[in-house]
Amino acid sequence: MRAILAFDSFKGSLSAAEACSVVEGVFVARGISVVSVPVADGGEGTVAALVRGSGGVVRRDSVRGPYGVPTTAERGLLPDGTAVVELAQAAGLVLAGGDLRVAEASTYGVGEQILAAAREGARRIVVGLGGSATNDGGCGAAAACGVVFRDAAGEAFVPVGASLRRVESIDVSGLDPAVAGSEIVAMCDVDNPLTGPHG
Repeated sequence: MRAILAFDSFKGSLSAAEACSVVEGVFVARGISVVSVPVADGGEGTVAALVRGSGGVVRRDSVRGPYGVPTTAERGLLPDGTAVVELAQAAGLVLAGGDLRVAEASTYGVGEQILAAAREGARRIVVGLGGSATNDGGCGAAAACGVVFRDAAGEAFVPVGASLRRVESIDVSGLDPAVAGSEIVAMCDVDNPLTGPHG
């Protein structure tokens, strides 16, 4: 008999790889052959799962966390040159811990990772959107890549959820050329349109 184990993470307790390992031990002890395939849905563990599954490599970036505190976030580089950024690494609930101030949190660190990947030469960057501690609509990430947001007085600022209503203009002329030349793909397992009949 052979078993295939494909676990996602158990938020706050086990990573996908740890879950596979625990169950694998039980199967192997009973003489059952096992293939473990840790998986992820765009949230916590996405970089690890895609790197492991493809034979890619991990890069580490020093970035700003959701409240601006410096942190280290991992991203993946897959064999075909695709970069994988996991929002949960730079702006995730795991980093916020019990300090949930979603209206003040920023995706700026996610943009720092996107920028690093693009400047390294990635022409396709997959961004896993799960596990976010933010609701700035990606404005922080865009700002890190050179987009400028201005208020009614023409003052530049980096919007967070609480200040999105202040945005009067968006200037993309300063977008980093490496980012502008890359395809950005959002990885999300939720269909949640902002407006319209199902919004």
